[in-house]
Amino acid sequence: MGLQKHRGLRATPPALLRTALLGALVLTGAQAGASVTNPTIGRLLWSEEFNGTSLNTGVWRTYDGNGCQINLCGYGNAELEYYSPNNLSIADVPFEPGTRALAIRAQRQTVGSNQFTSGKLDTYGKVQIQYGMIEVRMASPSVTTGLWPAAWMLGTSPQTWPRNGEIDIMEQGHRASAWSAAGAPSPDYYVGSNVITWSQAACVPGNESCAASTAWQTKNWYKPQASLANRFVKYRLYWTDSQMRFTVVDNDGEHDMYNAPLPVTSTSLQAPFYFLLNLAVGGNFTDAATPGQVTAQLPATMYVDYVRVYQLDGKGEVKLGSQITPETGKFGVFTDNTTVNNKLVAGTSSDIFLWNPASSGAGNIGPFEGSNVIAWSYNTPGQWFGGGIQSRQIRDLTNFRNGTVKFRIKIPADVSFNIGIGDTYTNQSWVNFPANTTAFGLVRNGDWGTATIPVSTLIGPKVALQSVADIFMISSDANRLPNAPFQFAIDDVVWDSGTTTPQEPPVDPTPAGISQPTATSVKFSQATGSWADVHYTVNGGGQLNVRMSKEGSGNAYTVSGLKKGDVVRYSFTYWDPSRNGAYDTAQQSYTLK
Repeated sequence: MGLQKHRGLRATPPALLRTALLGALVLTGAQAGASVTNPTIGRLLWSEEFNGTSLNTGVWRTYDGNGCQINLCGYGNAELEYYSPNNLSIADVPFEPGTRALAIRAQRQTVGSNQFTSGKLDTYGKVQIQYGMIEVRMASPSVTTGLWPAAWMLGTSPQTWPRNGEIDIMEQGHRASAWSAAGAPSPDYYVGSNVITWSQAACVPGNESCAASTAWQTKNWYKPQASLANRFVKYRLYWTDSQMRFTVVDNDGEHDMYNAPLPVTSTSLQAPFYFLLNLAVGGNFTDAATPGQVTAQLPATMYVDYVRVYQLDGKGEVKLGSQITPETGKFGVFTDNTTVNNKLVAGTSSDIFLWNPASSGAGNIGPFEGSNVIAWSYNTPGQWFGGGIQSRQIRDLTNFRNGTVKFRIKIPADVSFNIGIGDTYTNQSWVNFPANTTAFGLVRNGDWGTATIPVSTLIGPKVALQSVADIFMISSDANRLPNAPFQFAIDDVVWDSGTTTPQEPPVDPTPAGISQPTATSVKFSQATGSWADVHYTVNGGGQLNVRMSKEGSGNAYTVSGLKKGDVVRYSFTYWDPSRNGAYDTAQQSYTLK
C-alpha cells in the first residue's frame, strides 16, 4: 500500500516527514546464514501487544488528515477517507473475549470534502526493522467493496518511493478482477502480499515512477476456506538479505502467499523499514473510486492483536528511536584513501544517480585517488546532464556550517556546470562553475582539479543542514548546454567542518504564533520572510510536519477538525535570511477554548 504509489519519480527527492528525535536503542541478533523455507525462529526481539489502556505514542505516530496537508491528497492512492486519531483505540475484541487489540475504525463521517474517516499509524523515526521473522495477528472487517485494510512497511531511506522500497505484509479489499480470477467467492476470501521496488525495466509509459511489483502477474495471495471477516489469522514475513517469504497461519496450518520465496534483488530491501497499519476507504486498489461505490457496511473495525519481530536463524535487528546523529570532523561522501571521521559507501549507505540517461552514460576516466571514481560520458549535445550522490539515511551536517565541501573533478574547460545539495524539506541550492573561469579554486584546464566551496555559500538561503539527503549533486548550466560530446569524472568528495569539536545545532528562541480563528481550528504563524515548517501533535498523538504557506511577509498554516479541550503542541523549523541558517523553535502548547 504505497504512501506515494502513484507519484512520478523525480531526479531529486520530495519532502520527507520529519520526526522528533528520540534516544537510540539497538536490539541485535547474531548475523548468520538464514533459510526462509526451513526457518529456525529465535528469541523475540521486539513486540507491540496493544494491551494497555491507550496507544503508546512513544512507538506509534498517528495520522490526522487526508494527505493534502503534505501535498499528497488521497495519499497517492486516490483514497476517500480522512484519517483521524479519534478512530484509533485499544479495545476489547467483541468476537474473542479476553483479547485486547488495536482497533482501527472506519465510518461514514464528513470532514471537509471527505465523506469517510478512518485510522492510520506508523513507527517512523521510532521503530525500525531489518530482517527476521515478523508476525502480525490481525482481523479484518468484511471488506465488500471499498475497505482496504493493510499491514505494511516502508524503507527508512529519504529516497523517493519506490526507491526506498515497500513491503506489504498483507492487504485486502482487492478489485473483483483479482479475487474472482483466483476463484474466491468474495473479497473476504482473498488476501495478498506484495513487494515494490524501483526497476529500470519497469520504466514504461503509464508507470513513470518505475515501480516494480512482485505481485504483477504472479500468484501472491491466500484463499481461505472460511471468510476472513471478524476473525484473527497470523500474517508472517520471513526476511533475510537474500530472500523473502510471506505466509498466513490459519486454523488449518501455514500457507504460502507466493509459490516460492522471493529473491532479494534490490539493495533497498536490505535496509531498515518501519511499520504502517491502516484501514483505507476506497482508492485505486479497490473498485470504489467514488463515495457512491463504497458498499461495505460501516462503521467497520480492523483489529491488530500484536506485532512481533523474532530472530530468523540468528538474523534480525530492531532499532528504537531516531538513528540520526550529527556528523563531525571530516565526512567522506565519495573517497577511498582520504582520512575521514565517517563516510558514505556507494551501494551500501548511499546511491549514485544519473538523472538523464538520454544524454549521458558510463565513462572511462580513471580515478584521481584509490580505485573508485564517478565517471560519466556526455553523448547528446544540446541536452541537459546531471546526477548526484544520495545518502540512504538522513544526515545531520549542522557541524559543517562554517566548513567547506572539497571535491576533485576532471571536465573540459569549456563546460559550464553547477554543484548543489538538497535537504529533505525539498530545498535545494546550487553554485555555478562558469566555463573557462577559475571559481572556488578550480583551475579550468581540462585536467584533474580541486574545488573548495564554503558550506555557507553552498547551502544558500534555504537548505537545512540538520536534514540533508542529497549530499552532492552536479548538473549542466541551463543557460549554456554543451554543444559537443565529452567525458567527465568526480572523485574525493569530502565535507570538512574545519574543527574536531562538535558544535551545538542552532536553536532559536524566537516565539512564533498560534491563534484560534474558529471553535474547531487553529492557525500557526511564523514571521520569517523565507520558508517555514510547523511540527505539531494533537492530544499527544503522532507528530505531523507540514510546509507552511506564504502569507504576507511570513508563513501560515491552518488545522481544522479540532474541538474544545484539544491540546496542540507545536514547534517550527524556519530559515532566517539575516543569519543565513535554519533554526528550530522551542516546543509550545495550546489548548482549544
